[in-house]
Amino acid sequence: MPERVHGREELRARTARWRAAGESIALVPTMGALHEGHLALVRRAAELAAHVVVSIFVNPTQFAPNEDFGRYPRTLEADVAALEATPAELVYAPDAETMYPEGFSTRVVPQGGPADGLESITRPHFFGGVATVVTKLFNQVQPDIALFGEKDYQQLRVVERMARDLDLGVRVIGIPTLRESDGLALSSRNRYLSYSERQLAPVLHRALADAAAEIAGGAPIAAVLSEARRALDLSGFAVDYVEARHAETLAPIASPAEGPIRLLAAAKLGSTRLIDNLAVPAPAH
Repeated sequence: MPERVHGREELRARTARWRAAGESIALVPTMGALHEGHLALVRRAAELAAHVVVSIFVNPTQFAPNEDFGRYPRTLEADVAALEATPAELVYAPDAETMYPEGFSTRVVPQGGPADGLESITRPHFFGGVATVVTKLFNQVQPDIALFGEKDYQQLRVVERMARDLDLGVRVIGIPTLRESDGLALSSRNRYLSYSERQLAPVLHRALADAAAEIAGGAPIAAVLSEARRALDLSGFAVDYVEARHAETLAPIASPAEGPIRLLAAAKLGSTRLIDNLAVPAPAH
């Protein structure tokens, strides 16, 4: 069973031994409610580093007042039990007072680059909350590498840029999205879906897959995205966005000639907000 620590000093005492021995450390940051996608990150981390730390912290600063912070699942005991079957050695589970002590007043706020648009429009508070807590976790754990899932693709690119811009000395690695057999991306929020919503939820992935295939086949990007949004609307989704972006920079993209394309989407089904993304295959020559 992985050892569990809650305070910074406990954490540093454990990781200092590894560092003194010259052994590499991987961090898998999570908000808990672990599923197989998280466990896949842990297993991959163990292939890349000598020691794996999993952080579990539901970060209040990335939730707006109208979002689901209060009902976000908190399942620490079940999460630690799930990690028993993985190579994780240490679970860092700080409380809010540890992460944001009284008088805390500093924020890391990404601006421009991969933070432009998409989630930043519908959730303008989000990346400031993510960047601040991830910077703190990087400083506290001092990992050599950190692994994030590609399901939160814009978040992955924002954290990569932040680590590079701020010289944090952490290599950020993205791991492909794990999916249910019907294509739905694994997510802690999937448990919010009612039975009927769960039957509809894979339509989001199918809309992206159809759009990616059409764009790869030469169809105009703008028309394809418009049709994808319409298909989601007709299926009962409330669409936030369906967009094509450069896969590396996340700059808006209008043609495959401009670089590799990533399709990104966010939409609500009932009260549950789902996000997904998909690479567009390179056009056949």
